[in-house]
Amino acid sequence: MRILGIETSCDETAASVISIDEKNGYIKPLSNIIASQIKLHAAWGGVVPNLAAREHLKNILPVLHSSLAEAGLSKDDIDLIAVTNGPGLIPALLIGTNTAKTIAYAWQKPLLGIHHIEGHIYANFINKSPEDIAFPILCLVVSGGHTQLVLMKKHLDYAIIGETQDDAAGEAFDKVARILGLGYPGGPLISKLAAGFKPGADLSPIRFPRPMIASDNLNFSFSGLKTSVLYFVKKNQARLADKKFVRQIAYEFQQAVIDVLLAKTVAAAKIHKPKTVMLAGGVSANIQLQLQLSKAVSEQLADTDFYFPEPSFQSDNAAMIAAAAFFRQQKNGRGETLSSGWKGLKTEANLKL
Repeated sequence: MRILGIETSCDETAASVISIDEKNGYIKPLSNIIASQIKLHAAWGGVVPNLAAREHLKNILPVLHSSLAEAGLSKDDIDLIAVTNGPGLIPALLIGTNTAKTIAYAWQKPLLGIHHIEGHIYANFINKSPEDIAFPILCLVVSGGHTQLVLMKKHLDYAIIGETQDDAAGEAFDKVARILGLGYPGGPLISKLAAGFKPGADLSPIRFPRPMIASDNLNFSFSGLKTSVLYFVKKNQARLADKKFVRQIAYEFQQAVIDVLLAKTVAAAKIHKPKTVMLAGGVSANIQLQLQLSKAVSEQLADTDFYFPEPSFQSDNAAMIAAAAFFRQQKNGRGETLSSGWKGLKTEANLKL
């Protein structure tokens, strides 16, 4: 089976073709094309929805053609089309969904709408067989728009057992980067600075709060942490010329976020006892988060596996959308009604998981 995926929920125009082995369900990407808009939006300090839509409109057909060419396939080789239909920026989403609906009609192919976060979760299944990952699964989803703990007892069965009450972790990274004058996107910039800092005796220690780390629930909050950084920077403007001081702020902020994410994930795992812990979302690219969560699972959660997506599938991409569509198609093939087609597919900015 071959699935064409399309993703335009924010500022990445992406198309991918995946192949699924009929015997063992192994999910293999045949292409993974992404046209980034980072340089365009960096000048504005964040994504401008209408500018994003304009770039998607310019890029979508070349990206689709490149994806098919890289896979060495034509439209006749495609069995299913999948597209992100939410959540995301409506002007951006509409370019992808309308393109998918048009080609599904023109090519006479079935079409499935896929939740963006569902795609991030199923990025963990790329280059694996479904049986490689054992249920129940606890997935920590960390991105620019979401910070959630999702419990899965089987495929496509989601229970959100914890989520941010204000800013998402990725959003906090972007805002703190703006406070420090680093630019956009903030996550990679702060991570790079933090990696270059080694705590030592030559600088006075900085300690930012770990919001809700000791609360009696599994929810998150990062707005107060961001505000704490803002007030600290305002009080120490004269010291921002010292690059080591800025690295220290980045290091301590990043560690505060990671400490909270780890504490909540481990607490959730001890309650729900999953066989697998997964990391998903754009912030899954953070090396320290990967390393420290892997260590926490190994040391504190016996007989629990840990996975995070391969680097190519950590940020927004279309291979993850196609991978999620495979499991949706499997479910539909067991007698459930196909919920989306070129006529019925709806685009929702706040689509619920």
